[in-house]
Amino acid sequence: MKIVIIGASGTLGQAVCKELKPRHEVIEVGASRGNYHVDATNLPSVERLFHEIGRVDAVVTTIGKVHFGPFHEMTADQFWIGLRDKLMGQVNVVLAAQHHVNDGGSFTLTSGILAEEPIHEGINATTVNLALEGFVRGAAIELPRSLRINLVSPTVLEESLEAYGPYFRGFEAVSAQRAALAFCRSVEGAQTGRVYRVGG
Repeated sequence: MKIVIIGASGTLGQAVCKELKPRHEVIEVGASRGNYHVDATNLPSVERLFHEIGRVDAVVTTIGKVHFGPFHEMTADQFWIGLRDKLMGQVNVVLAAQHHVNDGGSFTLTSGILAEEPIHEGINATTVNLALEGFVRGAAIELPRSLRINLVSPTVLEESLEAYGPYFRGFEAVSAQRAALAFCRSVEGAQTGRVYRVGG
């Protein structure tokens, strides 16, 4: 298969690339690194990307910033970070790429454990992750040509504990490699509308 991975240079993206490369042609895309560059928050940028790449069999997104901070101090601009970046960044990819994915192809997006386990200062992430789950379930029954769409929802990654560990006290971390296996299940499997939860 010809697979586009957007966010390929990140911790999770690198692990997904490593898992899929032995069996598939992987096109690595990032904001500033990779075979191609894209600003996923900008729909025309995503449209240009897929016009350049052409037909593909699968698209994986491992992107998205969210804002961590106390809700009583949060501004609308801070809340928009997650909505614009992690939510609409991935929605934009599906909106643009659906016309370039071959029949029976797939999308695999990324959310996170805070969709089901809210934490202090994580309301932006909880909101965005649940919205992504709703988007995937809704898109799964509307995408044409037997296109599939799934979501991987990992807990905090071992590789990210230095940065995010204080927010996730008591959570069992998983390696990026273990989380990457769920992306393989989605890309190489047959399910659609699924949320693959990894760790917790």
